Amino acid sequence: MRRTRILTAVLTLAAGLLSGAPAALAADPPSPKITADTYTWKNARIDGGGFVPGIVFNRTEKNLAYARTDIGGAYRWQEASKTWTPLLDSVGWDDWGHTGVVSLASDSVDPNRVYAAVGTYTNSWDPKNGAVMRSSNRGASWQKANLPFKLGGNMPGRGMGERLAVDPNRNSVLYLGAPSGKGLWRSTDSGVTWSQVTNFPNVGNYAQDPSDTSGYASDNQGIVWVTFDESTGTSGNATKTIYVGVADKDNAVYRSTDAGASWQRLAGQPTGYLAHKGVLDAKNGHLYLAYSDKGGPYDGGKGQLWRYATGTGAWTNISPVAEADTFYGFSGLTVDRQKPGTVMATAYSAWWPDTQIFRSTDSGATWTKAWDYTSYPNRENRYTMDVSSSPWLTWGANPQPPEQTPKLGWMTEALEIDPFNSGRMMYGTGATIYGTENLTNWDSGGKFAVKPMVQGLEETAVNDLASPPSGAPLLSALGDIGGFRHTDLTKVPSMMFTQPNFTTTTSLDFAESNPNTVVRVGNLDSGPHIAFSTDNGANWFGGTDPSGVSGGGTVAAAADGGRFVWSPEGAGVHHTTGFGTSWQASGGIPSGATVESDRVDPKTFYGFKSGKFYVSTDGGATFKESPATGLPGGDSVRFKALPGGKGDIWLAGGASDGAYGLWHSTDGGTSFTKLSNVEQADTIGFGKAAPGASYQTLYTSAKIGGVRGIFRSTDKGASWTRINDDARQWGWTGAAITGDPRVYGRVYVATNGRGVIYGDSSDGGTTGPGPGPGPDPAGACKVTYKVTSQWSGGFQADVQVANTGTTPWNGWSLAWSFSDGQKLTQAWNVEAAQSGSTVTAKNVGWNAGVAAGSSVSFGFTANSSGTNTKPAAFKLGDQSCTVA
Repeated sequence: MRRTRILTAVLTLAAGLLSGAPAALAADPPSPKITADTYTWKNARIDGGGFVPGIVFNRTEKNLAYARTDIGGAYRWQEASKTWTPLLDSVGWDDWGHTGVVSLASDSVDPNRVYAAVGTYTNSWDPKNGAVMRSSNRGASWQKANLPFKLGGNMPGRGMGERLAVDPNRNSVLYLGAPSGKGLWRSTDSGVTWSQVTNFPNVGNYAQDPSDTSGYASDNQGIVWVTFDESTGTSGNATKTIYVGVADKDNAVYRSTDAGASWQRLAGQPTGYLAHKGVLDAKNGHLYLAYSDKGGPYDGGKGQLWRYATGTGAWTNISPVAEADTFYGFSGLTVDRQKPGTVMATAYSAWWPDTQIFRSTDSGATWTKAWDYTSYPNRENRYTMDVSSSPWLTWGANPQPPEQTPKLGWMTEALEIDPFNSGRMMYGTGATIYGTENLTNWDSGGKFAVKPMVQGLEETAVNDLASPPSGAPLLSALGDIGGFRHTDLTKVPSMMFTQPNFTTTTSLDFAESNPNTVVRVGNLDSGPHIAFSTDNGANWFGGTDPSGVSGGGTVAAAADGGRFVWSPEGAGVHHTTGFGTSWQASGGIPSGATVESDRVDPKTFYGFKSGKFYVSTDGGATFKESPATGLPGGDSVRFKALPGGKGDIWLAGGASDGAYGLWHSTDGGTSFTKLSNVEQADTIGFGKAAPGASYQTLYTSAKIGGVRGIFRSTDKGASWTRINDDARQWGWTGAAITGDPRVYGRVYVATNGRGVIYGDSSDGGTTGPGPGPGPDPAGACKVTYKVTSQWSGGFQADVQVANTGTTPWNGWSLAWSFSDGQKLTQAWNVEAAQSGSTVTAKNVGWNAGVAAGSSVSFGFTANSSGTNTKPAAFKLGDQSCTVA
């Protein structure tokens, strides 16, 4: 899978969302209440999901390691738990680009010190310059030195490096290689200030595609790595010999032997390639270089490995295969610091059938491979793979040999052997970090065990979120890996959405009154761009595209699931009944409009485009332009209709050079009122109402009272409380937000590279009060209990309670007992509690009334130990119910 990582967020931000001053307010808003410490924040676990271009081990302290991601910040390894801790969550909205990390450096003299060179794009997509972040407490807190140029953590060539390096003898000296022709930079005060090394002779000249007018692929990739020869210095004195890699195929490596006073092109070096990495074995006097004909991380068709003798100046081609036999470039490169003659490298751009890892124990004289062919297409692996902790890494695929699933990897530009443990190796891929603890089995003829070493590192870019009133609590639309159905937020789902597997899901929706019906749309190189589910997203089938569709766009499901409206890329807005076997063009609405559905009336749909709001009351066949005025003029807008409230619509968005904020309509979009106490807003979502409140809780990513953050309102927007804090900002959070309709206070936040963040409030939260004394409804009842899903250690069930008597119920409480030790974990559409084996489920406010002849349904999940006998008896208050 190719990870483009150029997301819709970039286009939105580039349109001016973050520039200029905020729009004027009609009145001075009250300052928001700041109560962030009442919230607990976690990730909905996916584990990985993005490109990890760099892994850095500290050379003097055992088990101290860092990982960098292209858009999702930096992480520190926690040896005790074998997990990663995020370090850059404090990056705020205005500095969103500083979540892209182009390089990391861990100080070997003072291991408490760590540095990160940050910035996401060097072109106009990122409005701010790059910076070097410095920390004296291993990334717990940071100080920043702003640079006079941009850095590109998500630019071509980001897997080369490391561009940032600390002098191992005089640790107040750091070097940074810059892109875009900005040259080599140096700090002599531990990263506080920086100045250009003006005598460095080459700023680089390689660009992936010089003709790219966006500035993305046409940027000069510049200075790509810095390596010190620690043997040429003494403690407290600057290291004399420094090697620098440059993105120039004819002049790729330079050296200084006088601590940077002068520089020379390294004589005799190979030409025609870019040096992705330069790793020094000071003990044996070898500089190893991994070369590719392209900058990566996606491209690369030829490559070589070379060894340079630092004492004699001799060059030796140590490529493990002949150049003519390569269809890839080399990048990942590491030496075993315990056994410096051991060197390893990766064929980072070998997409098919798999990446390759090479290993030599004699300084590159001979090599072995991680896998090889026996008789084509059959292959034998030196490794085993266990992805049970992240089972989606198989992609649900069943490939033909020589391809296998899970793959050993792709985009494998980060490869490191633990400097204190020859048996441990980690390497980054386009989706995860893999590692092994018994690498030396490779040399003894055994198999080394590869598994994900990525827990805690969450790097998905989130485009849309949904939390249905029943079924799974969370459905997500993600860049690059499609999306997931989370039945348990604390566990990695078994698989992403498949059949089809979208490379990126752009939008999803469910039918409000029938949440088993779900629709998603997205991007796919070949195949349908729309898919449907009738079991709450557990299984999917592809629909049929209207003519001309080139991308997912946005989609809306009718409240009852009987029809859909789709606004895809490449074609106008269309509508269908059923599951999209045929589509008809919708009239009266422009191409590219964002579409949503009314959550009560199944024939009402809404649209927005360029400051105009559109309404359809005939199932999406025709739309009419609303007379509403004063709405944002651009297309950086997200809006939603309130569940349970026909025609109740909230609209967020805009840009700082025009209308920007939050609007509310109670008449189906005929008119909107702007909230005067919200300066800027970019998302809107709804969750369960607060105790005692009649209106659902609102959530938004916004600027209120001069403060950017995640806000909650329990009084219909009259007042707002900030629920995150400055340590938890996650960069750009403008794609989506939703509350949970079952758990008061729970909110799901979309990030651009830190996955799905969810928060629980201490003043309502996940537990909530158990059901009180139950009512005693008169008359008969019938219960239908159905287990809808089972897995190892747990199950999901739906319960329907029918009023078979002659009088209505005004409140009800159902009780039953589990006979096999089952333990309730979560419930929806009821307040549920368990005491011993007895479970009590009480109505919530909106489903208290059940007319004679009608029924009410709810669902739950529970743990089980294997046996899962259905309850034999149910009581409604004191009444025994018939069991269907």
